[in-house]
Amino acid sequence: MTTKQSLIQSGLTPDKAQYWAEHLDGLPSVPAVRWQQASAALLQAGEPFAVHRAVYQEIFSHDDADASPPAAWSPAPGDIAAANITQLQRQVGLDSSEALHRWSVTYRNEFWARAIELVGVRFRRPYDTIVDADSGIETPRWLPGAKMNITDSCFAHAPDAPAILFQGEDGPLQTWTVAELEALTNRVANGLTAMGLAANDAIAVDMPMTAESVAIYLGIIKMGGVVVSIADSFAAGEIAIRVRIGEAKAIFTQDVITRAGKFLPLYQRVVESDAPPAIVIATGAALTVDLREGDCSWGDFLSDNDCFDAVASTPEANVNILFSSGTTGAPKAIPFTQTSPIKCAVDGYFHHDVHPGDVVAWPTNLGWMMGPWLIFASLMNRAAMALYNGIPSGIGFGRFVQDAGVTMLGVIPSLVRTWHETACMEDCDWSKIRAFSSTGECSNAEDMLYLMWLAGYKPVIEYCGGTEIGGGYITGNVVRPGSPATMNTLALGIDAVILDDAGLPCTNGELFLVPPSIGLSNTLLNGDHHDVYFAGTPTASDGGMLRRHGDQIEQLPNGYFRAHGRVDDTMNLGGIKTSSAEVERVVAEVDHIVETAAIAVMPAGGGPSQLVLYTVADAEVDVAVLQTTMQSAIRQHLNPLFKISDVVLIDKLPRTASNKVMRRVLRQQYMDRAGA
Repeated sequence: MTTKQSLIQSGLTPDKAQYWAEHLDGLPSVPAVRWQQASAALLQAGEPFAVHRAVYQEIFSHDDADASPPAAWSPAPGDIAAANITQLQRQVGLDSSEALHRWSVTYRNEFWARAIELVGVRFRRPYDTIVDADSGIETPRWLPGAKMNITDSCFAHAPDAPAILFQGEDGPLQTWTVAELEALTNRVANGLTAMGLAANDAIAVDMPMTAESVAIYLGIIKMGGVVVSIADSFAAGEIAIRVRIGEAKAIFTQDVITRAGKFLPLYQRVVESDAPPAIVIATGAALTVDLREGDCSWGDFLSDNDCFDAVASTPEANVNILFSSGTTGAPKAIPFTQTSPIKCAVDGYFHHDVHPGDVVAWPTNLGWMMGPWLIFASLMNRAAMALYNGIPSGIGFGRFVQDAGVTMLGVIPSLVRTWHETACMEDCDWSKIRAFSSTGECSNAEDMLYLMWLAGYKPVIEYCGGTEIGGGYITGNVVRPGSPATMNTLALGIDAVILDDAGLPCTNGELFLVPPSIGLSNTLLNGDHHDVYFAGTPTASDGGMLRRHGDQIEQLPNGYFRAHGRVDDTMNLGGIKTSSAEVERVVAEVDHIVETAAIAVMPAGGGPSQLVLYTVADAEVDVAVLQTTMQSAIRQHLNPLFKISDVVLIDKLPRTASNKVMRRVLRQQYMDRAGA
C-alpha cells in the first residue's frame, strides 16, 4: 500500500496525498500492472516527477532492485506487433526475442544475410558468401566477392524525403531532402577529385556535427577516400597525433565554433597542429580568420558539379579511421570498413527500432563513433537525422527535439543528469519520441526514470559497445519491459560470456565477445590487434577463441544486464574514451607533481564516471589550487570536456611487483572512503 506520508514527502499537500493514496489502493496488486496504471493516471493529472518517483518506489518497495530491477515501461501489444525485431522473429518462426538472439548467433550466416536484406544494403556486385573464416577467426572476410560503396545505401529512399533536420542555437529549423544531401555530397566528392585526391587517400574532418560535415563525411567515402575522424573538442596536440596516425592529406574544419554566444577557435587549433591543407567553412556569413598559404575556403573548394558515380571497392576497404584510447596513452586507430556501417544500421533497425520516416537525434560528433553511427543508422534505415549545432544541455536543444519531431533520442547519462538537476526540459513536448537510447557512460537508474517521464514513459535502450565493435554487444529492444539503467538483451548477431578472474563463467565479471560478427575490427593502424584483443584471453567452453573488450558486466537474476564500467585503465569521460596514461601525461607538467594516477570512479548510485587524481607532490600544496591548475592543463592540452571531480594527495602510489600502478586498489580505496 502506498503510504500517505511518502506522498507528502514528495511534495504533495496532505489532501492530495490522501487522494492519491486512496486511488492507488484500488489498483491491481501485481506491481508491474499497478505501476503501469498508476503512471498513466499520474501523467494525466500532470503530477511532477517527485510524485512519480515516490509512487514508483513505493509500488516496488518490496522488490530487490539488485536482483530484479522493476520495469518502468512495458510494451503494448501494438508496440510488439509493429517492431522491426518482431518481423524477423516471425520470418524465422520463433516465439521470443531471447530465442531470436540464440538463433542469430547459432546461424550467423543466415542472420546476417536476412539483416543485410532488411536494411537494404546495395551492392554493385553481389557477395559470394556471408563470411570466409579460412584465415582464422581473428581475421574473417565478410561478404567476399562483393563490390560496393556504402554511400549507395544511404541514398536509396525517396529523393524528396527528409534526410537532415538541423538548427543552430539562434537560427531557424531547416531541412535538407535526400536529393539535397546527395547533391552536396557529390559536390564534395568532385571537389576532392579536383584537388588531386584519389581512392584510399585519407582526409581528416575536425568539425562539429553539422549538415555540411555529414555531406563532407559521405563525400569522402563516395570518392573512395578514408575519413580521419577528430572530435572538435581536442587540443592542437591531440589533433596532430590523429592527423599523423591517419596520414591525412587534407583536413576539413571551421573557422570557429559558436557555443552560447561564445566563439571558440577551431581553425587556430588546426593550424597549431601543423595539419595538412585545410578546407575551412565559415560559421557565419564570412570567414573570421586569415587562412594559411595552401588552405582554401569552403566556397572556393566546392565543385559546381552535383553528379558523381561512387567509387566501388571491396567490403573490407577502409572508409573511416576512428580513435579509441587504450591503456598505453596513445589513441588506438581503429578502421571502419564498409561492413561497419552495416552493423550500425542493423543495430538501429532491430534494437532502436528505427523505421522509414523516423527522426533520429543524438548529440554527438564525428570523432566519437556515435557520429558515424547516427549517419548510417538513420539514412540506411530511410530515416532522417536531427542535428543541433549548439549546447544540448539547455532548453534550446529541448525545443529543437520538440520542433523537429524527434522519434528516437540518444543521450549520454551525464547529459540526462544535467537535465534532471536543472529541470530545463520539463516544458517541452516530447510526445513524438517512441524510444530513447543511452550510451557512453554507466547510467543512473533515477536519472533514466526521469528521462522516461519526460516523454510520458518511453523505453530507454541502453547501448553498450565500442568503436572496435561498430555498435553494441549488450543493449535493449522495444519488445521486452524496460528497467532503468539496465540492458535486456545481447545484440543480435553477436555473442558474449561473462567470466571471473579464473576464466570461469560468473554473473559479475569481465565480458568477452565470441567472434565473429560484422562490425568487429580486424586491424589497428598503430598497434598489434592480436595483442590488444586476443592475447591471453580465456578459452570458450567449446574450445573456441574469445575476444577481449574490457567492460565489467553483471547479469541479473532476471537475465537483464547492468554495466559497471571498465576493468582496464580506459575511462569514459563525458562519452569520450581516454586512458589514464593520457590524463597523467598532461598533468605531469604541473609544478610540484611527482606522479599521478588517474582513475574513473562510478558514483554509489550509478551514473557517469567521475575523474579522480591520486597525486604525489614534492612540496606542501593547496589541493584546491592544484586541482584548478590540473584542470587548466587538461583543458588546454587534452580536452576541455574532461572535468576533474577530486584530487587526493598521497605519499606513495601502490604498485605491483613489476612496478605497475594498482589503479584498481586506488579505485576501491576511494569508493570505500566515499562510503564511509
